[in-house]
Amino acid sequence: MSADPQPPGTPEERPPQPRHGAHEFELGTDGPKVILAGLDGSDSSWRAAAYAAGLARRQDSLLALVYVQPLSGSISAGVGAAAAAAGRETAEELAAELRRATAASGWRGRLRWEFHTFPGEPCAGLAQAADQLRADALVVGASGRAGYRLTGSVAHRLIKRGRWPVTVVP
Repeated sequence: MSADPQPPGTPEERPPQPRHGAHEFELGTDGPKVILAGLDGSDSSWRAAAYAAGLARRQDSLLALVYVQPLSGSISAGVGAAAAAAGRETAEELAAELRRATAASGWRGRLRWEFHTFPGEPCAGLAQAADQLRADALVVGASGRAGYRLTGSVAHRLIKRGRWPVTVVP
């Protein structure tokens, strides 16, 4: 009696079997097609964006840079409108800085990138962006917030969701 039973049918009729230890990759590729980097204007997020840009350039992936625009928790419509306007202004400033940095980097024509804004809390916004943009990997900066030990850092919460590889850049 054979230790490895063969699937029914002749060898020509059998579906191909992966070799022991071989991995199957989604959509027939062996690398990420979309690398998402969270960007909020902090130094660590800029380092994360630069790291992600290098990965995307070397792997011929699309770099999706995402700014999550915080939602105003204010009850007052006037304050909420002011916060929304400030968020839009921040997003526009980040987009302009990205364009300047990309033009100065010499990557023009060698790096495909997009800038997106999503509303919400950073972890939920990045998760939503990753799902909508079909990101294969996420790159975020290390948290500089003092309260992250209580609520968990954005990176830690993304990792706990377990849907993408997450790289944290200091």
